[in-house]
Amino acid sequence: MTPSLMIANRQTWFGAGSISQLIPLLEADPRPTLLFSCRSFLGGPIYAALASRLAPLLAGIEIVAHEASPQDIDQWVARWRGKTRRVVAIGGGSVLDAAKAFAALVEHPLPTLRYMEKVGDSRLSGATLALIAIPTTAGTGSEATQNAVITDSQINKVKASLRHNNLVPQIAILDPRLLAGAPDPVLACCAIDAFTHLFESYLSKTASGLSREMSLTGMRLFLQAWPALNGGEDAREAIMQASYLGGLTLSMAGLGVIHGIAGEVGALRDYHHGQVCGRLLLPFLELLANSDQPEQRARMAALAVRLFPESQDSPEQYLSAYITRNAIAPFWRDDLTLSGAELAVCLEKSNSKNSLLDYAPAQRRAMIGAAFRIECQ
Repeated sequence: MTPSLMIANRQTWFGAGSISQLIPLLEADPRPTLLFSCRSFLGGPIYAALASRLAPLLAGIEIVAHEASPQDIDQWVARWRGKTRRVVAIGGGSVLDAAKAFAALVEHPLPTLRYMEKVGDSRLSGATLALIAIPTTAGTGSEATQNAVITDSQINKVKASLRHNNLVPQIAILDPRLLAGAPDPVLACCAIDAFTHLFESYLSKTASGLSREMSLTGMRLFLQAWPALNGGEDAREAIMQASYLGGLTLSMAGLGVIHGIAGEVGALRDYHHGQVCGRLLLPFLELLANSDQPEQRARMAALAVRLFPESQDSPEQYLSAYITRNAIAPFWRDDLTLSGAELAVCLEKSNSKNSLLDYAPAQRRAMIGAAFRIECQ
């Protein structure tokens, strides 16, 4: 049996209205606290209700408008080193990743690039500020993961992680009410990202019995929530649970070829990461349906028995049809392009890490070509 390591938050609050725990948590342990957030949350009603009590507890606020770059993080570190002892992150995956990276690197001497996977030459020591993570989207699962994703679009053209077990936030607050009011395309793209985390970690060659059970539970919650993402509280609770479980399982088992490609696309184009993953998922399901790899076939059969035993279709066909038929926004229909040169870079740099199969360049080329329009040069 494959051994399994799960590293999780020390405290995880879940449920509608659970953001109300933030003020008591900060008041119980007074220390200079920096808030990372986004304009949509700071301009909304939930922050307005918290602001008068939260403001006196904060040393400052940093607004994250996009996926953080190494330069962004270095600027925040220079501005706040020695001035804050705790970080609160309220926002989507980009906000949470930026806050996780800052919390660690403010305790390290070198620039961000030196610690990044793929391009760095130094390891994180594990030193990090205390971090409270509060997601306002349900997709990345960053509130539960050991990594912070950084996009270097200026120097190395790479999207890579800072990674250490201590990067898992000490406290996570999962309040489904924070998803209310998000646009349909955002909800759909974030949710399909959560599904790809669950699905790829389920199929991972390093998955264990525990991680596979968690992946199956998360996928069941996704299937329940997917048609009603813009509906009531039940769907919001289900997709937030699915996203959290996806964060745990990707940390335990790793991801596969979909994310192996998506990371390279994200370093080249400013497309929504979840949308990229969802568009790659559909041709991957087609590729998977034609696979005769025994372990893949066994896991897909087990998935079908657990999640949709009534279906007469192949599990891959069922999932593809269910996702496209019930999507609240057709994320696969937008005209997203890659140049021929960008395609070549994606093929050169992408990988099948943690996949049960090593997907050949021709197979990855077929996935990319189905997901994006390749511009002729």
